[in-house]
Amino acid sequence: MGQCVAETYDGSAAVRVGEIHRCCFLICMLKIWSMCRLRSSNSMPCVLFTFAAWLGSLLVPNSSVIAGDWPQILGPNRTGVAVGETLLKAWPAEGPTQVWSKPVGSGFAGVSVVGTTAVVFHRKASEEIVEAVRVADGQTLWASAAPCNYRSGISSDSGPRCVPVIHKSNVITFGAAGNLRCLDFVSGKELWARDVQTDFGAPEGYFGSGSTPLIYKQLVIVNVGSRKSAAVVAFDLNTGKTIWQTFDDTASYSAPIVTTVEGKDVAIVVTRLNALLLDPASGKLLSEFPFGMRGPTVNGATPVMLGDRVLLSSSYRVGSVLASVGDKFSDIQNSGESLLATQYATPIVDGDVVFAVDGRQDSGEATLKCFDPLKEQILWEKRGFDYGTLIRADGQYLFLTCGGELIRFEDSTLRYKEISRHQVLNATRQGYRLPAISNGKLFVRDDGVLKCLQVGK
Repeated sequence: MGQCVAETYDGSAAVRVGEIHRCCFLICMLKIWSMCRLRSSNSMPCVLFTFAAWLGSLLVPNSSVIAGDWPQILGPNRTGVAVGETLLKAWPAEGPTQVWSKPVGSGFAGVSVVGTTAVVFHRKASEEIVEAVRVADGQTLWASAAPCNYRSGISSDSGPRCVPVIHKSNVITFGAAGNLRCLDFVSGKELWARDVQTDFGAPEGYFGSGSTPLIYKQLVIVNVGSRKSAAVVAFDLNTGKTIWQTFDDTASYSAPIVTTVEGKDVAIVVTRLNALLLDPASGKLLSEFPFGMRGPTVNGATPVMLGDRVLLSSSYRVGSVLASVGDKFSDIQNSGESLLATQYATPIVDGDVVFAVDGRQDSGEATLKCFDPLKEQILWEKRGFDYGTLIRADGQYLFLTCGGELIRFEDSTLRYKEISRHQVLNATRQGYRLPAISNGKLFVRDDGVLKCLQVGK
């Protein structure tokens, strides 16, 4: 069975857990000493065995997913599914309570959140700014700016596009002009930077660089998009040094994933015209198949796993593909546009079924649907929505549309059942930003405002 590997987590939470463990260790040592005084020497092996078992449980590595964090694109596991969230049973009649709002610059990048800190990536004038803000009140903790001269020839918004990635003490950002930066999560100090478009001769694409990097162990894996054997490049997390590079193709706007199949980690990367299966440690190309279409098209949705199968989807007459993942891709089933043809919204896997936003943002209309990809059966669909993005939290779905509506509906395979609908952002032509949810707070942004809404406990 396939399982997504999450490599980002709350370093501060891990520190707090470590402090608790150290306190417990001291308390337990005193307890053991007291027990040994009261019992006979014959009981010592049993007491020490019990202590060793308890200590061993503390030495097991912490899970990389901390409940409530949203440290990267699409949440802790890049699946659009929140971990450990409890939604309020009902929101006020006027919509979720606004905790705070603050002005931000341009860009399509969503927010990432770890612990009490949220990181927003936006642009003001000729600078891309990475800004850490306090979750409680939106106050700026630090900001780090880098020059950017990118100008989109298609969109009126000139970036950035990629959600920041928080990993332990690091923040990784990828700007619209291909500026890859690693910052210190606590201070915002720049640790290293790479200009990947210059270093690898990668073209900027229709909307600039826009595939959120992936952290795997001590590597930063980036959909660079160069035809000079550098479609995908891995950089050392600590130094920014190039570790490996592979394949010839330009970049997509789809974020790569790492999944575990039969005990082995593999990376799945969608480029401009191909789906790649790679060894994430070495960059070795294990398998590939064509995915995408030439012309004014993009691949934008992130791959999602259904057990040991991967589901890919795109619009522009490409549609969806389901393929088995092992040492190579196999049993490749192309369902065309009949099941799903989504422009960039990543579908969400829920057991054996998939919930998705079907259609295109530039068409002005989208369809919510639930379908079984293995049986190629649509279970229900509901038309007449603006395009947007889904999050699954606490057994329900939150649908943020490009028109600024937040729609809440039930997790049901039988029918679409809406719970509530509220206008939370202004309707704009550039409303497509990924939302984030963390510890009951939903972070949404439009052309100029970032809002924090209380949606859960």
